[in-house]
Amino acid sequence: MDDASALRHTVERAVHAEKIGLHRFWVAEHHGVPGIASGAPAVLAAAVASRTSRIRVGSGGVMLPNHQPLVVAEQFLMLESLFPSRIDLGVGRSLGFTEPVRAALRSEHADTFEADIAELRSYLDGSGPVTARPAVSCPPVFVLATGAGLEVAARAGLPVVVGGPVLQHDDPLALYRRHFRPSSANPEPYVIVSLDVTIAADAADARRLAVPEAWAMARSRREGEFPALESASAIDETQWTPQTRNRIEASLASSILGTAGQVRPRLEAVVERTGANEIMASTSTYDRAELFDADAAFAQLAGVAG
Repeated sequence: MDDASALRHTVERAVHAEKIGLHRFWVAEHHGVPGIASGAPAVLAAAVASRTSRIRVGSGGVMLPNHQPLVVAEQFLMLESLFPSRIDLGVGRSLGFTEPVRAALRSEHADTFEADIAELRSYLDGSGPVTARPAVSCPPVFVLATGAGLEVAARAGLPVVVGGPVLQHDDPLALYRRHFRPSSANPEPYVIVSLDVTIAADAADARRLAVPEAWAMARSRREGEFPALESASAIDETQWTPQTRNRIEASLASSILGTAGQVRPRLEAVVERTGANEIMASTSTYDRAELFDADAAFAQLAGVAG
């Protein structure tokens, strides 16, 4: 699939996500990664919001080291003015993956994330030294957080989105809640847990649906390029090296896969352990019809199916 088709299909998936009753649809920022076309989340968010009418649309996230805070504020105030009360601004601190990408982005290695967030918020709420336009109510800000990011979010009184290794330990979230400083927009801590979730008719089918993404991730680590997803049957015919097999199995093990009855208690356990206010699920597979079915199954499990 070419990049343009992938972006159009992303918008179509968002339309389907709204139809089945899901609450948010976020898009990511990746630069110079072969096989990933999402380099401008504000532009893609605008395309998604223009084709939908209810679902919240956001960035997961805008990487502040790559941008001037004023420009980010202007982009998301523009989105908020065009699609009022539907825009989320998720921000992160990741730099480009390679030195040439970091150089192209003019990324500096100094950690100014906390100061950048403060500056960004000043433009969003109109208290900064420059008035960002359009002058509208600011969209909510979320921090895509690891350990250090959780500390920044707590001091700023902002909600967090956490996933991956940070979920293996309870201490970081406990510290976030303990040190949270209430803000006008967020009087209490708020945690969104991001997980890879695949729901199908049976466990074997869920695993089959998850294999294309795990296979692509394993290949990307070996080849430096994220390839187009392939069908599980085509992947099964490929000779796997022991290292590739280990990476695929590790990826599948870190995901929540199975029938709705198998997935529900695992999600409930995550919520109980982390105190999550919200689950943000990511599902990826080769066949788009099966992807839409998996999204619908998640919506039904979450009790929001339209």
